[in-house]
Amino acid sequence: MSTPPHDRLDPALRRMIGVVLIGGIMGILDGSMTAVAVDTLSTRFDASLSTTGWVSTGYLLALTVTIPVTAWAVERVGGRRLWLFGLVLFMVGSIASGLAWDIGSLIAFRVLQGVGAGILDPLMLTLLARAAGPSLVGRVMGVMGIVSSTGPVLGPIVGGVILEGLDWRWMFFVNVPIVIVAFALALRHLPADSPGSRADVGRLDVVGVALIGPGAAAGVLALSEVAQRGSFTTWQVLLPLVAAVALLAGYAVHALRARQTPPLIDLRLFGRRSFTASVVAAAVLGLATFASIFVIPLYYQQVRGYGVFESGLRLAPFGVGSALVMPLAGRLSDRWGSRNLALAGAAIALASSLAFSGFDAGTGEIWPLLAAFTLGIGTGAAGAPVIGSVYRTLPPRLVPQGSSVLYMLNQLGASVGIAVVALLMQEAGADDPRSGFRHAYLGVVVALAVMIVASVFIPGRPDPASRPPAKGTGTDPEPEADEPSTVRLGARENTRQAP
Repeated sequence: MSTPPHDRLDPALRRMIGVVLIGGIMGILDGSMTAVAVDTLSTRFDASLSTTGWVSTGYLLALTVTIPVTAWAVERVGGRRLWLFGLVLFMVGSIASGLAWDIGSLIAFRVLQGVGAGILDPLMLTLLARAAGPSLVGRVMGVMGIVSSTGPVLGPIVGGVILEGLDWRWMFFVNVPIVIVAFALALRHLPADSPGSRADVGRLDVVGVALIGPGAAAGVLALSEVAQRGSFTTWQVLLPLVAAVALLAGYAVHALRARQTPPLIDLRLFGRRSFTASVVAAAVLGLATFASIFVIPLYYQQVRGYGVFESGLRLAPFGVGSALVMPLAGRLSDRWGSRNLALAGAAIALASSLAFSGFDAGTGEIWPLLAAFTLGIGTGAAGAPVIGSVYRTLPPRLVPQGSSVLYMLNQLGASVGIAVVALLMQEAGADDPRSGFRHAYLGVVVALAVMIVASVFIPGRPDPASRPPAKGTGTDPEPEADEPSTVRLGARENTRQAP
């Protein structure tokens, strides 16, 4: 698809955005929907809470392992075919999960569903970024951000509503009609891939797959165990953490070694200062966002004494604030650049987090709701510009790798955020939940301060002369001043003269 005019989204791009978001929304919702069903599933299958927790953990780990392979597969088989395959796989996993007969089969089918989500989630970013082009990527990511920001908030609410009136199996069956619609629309509206778009794709980096996917998944598992056990020193945390460090270090050595098969994700991407700053800011923003999604309901439960469903509903202002501002922020970032918008959004989120750290049981009902709303505005104002800046720093052929890096770091950031605030709440709130909540939100404040520092280094006002060329021109933009003059990226060697 050709890049639309700068000032508006053409009808074909609008249709494509709708088709992709319909297909991607269920993977985002399912990541958090089953969190409210742990007690129900534990009772139904007569399983321990720790075993039932693997219904969510297995899905998350499978998603994480699959993400890096998607970057290679999209070039090998084409974005349209891979998207259709991911939808079918996700639907099969959903049907099988709904038909599960014991906790073991449910966990296994959730892993299958997670593989489907691991294809769809990063591919959604890749398809939209390529279709939009550098001049419209902020606006398109702003629209996509409505789904990505509200999905984790709506997941527990939707799950709670289903469990209130229907059997637990409908948490998975509800995906089926949506995926069928998404598949039919994708067949009609997703553009076919260019015949020459995969000419330079090499063989799959099997060693890389064996190292980076399990390494990232082990890191997510370790952080999930921290959140559950409230300690970094148990063997359940240390064992996967050591495995993660060893596997990812092994991948770093493997990826930087010269050889004929290109690495799954080329670490020289991080030699681009703007790319590195953008993905770090995006990861820290994910940390703050998911930490808030975890902590705000606990504030209402532990400090104010609300029930689970009521607490979940009071998270809604956070999602509404983010969804309202993201499209506008994305649109403005295409005109003004990402840096100032990211800084302003992070500052608003930081101020809102500081306000949250001062709340207690006697705080008026309106103030936590207002703080959640402004926190959503801050994260939404920063989200679309930061994600858009990731793609403005890359030539089109590196967009799949950029999407994989962005999504993996987002998953790790979310896991770190939940683990850290869970640990802070347990350690500081053992005797006083109010103290634990205060320490948790001060931790979010520190994370947002880190994001502000990273945002200083992301690109400012877009420079049309420096944008990547349209796909298919066979040329790449000049490297940044801080990049090496010879860089191996993708399946071929690119030798450039230093500026």
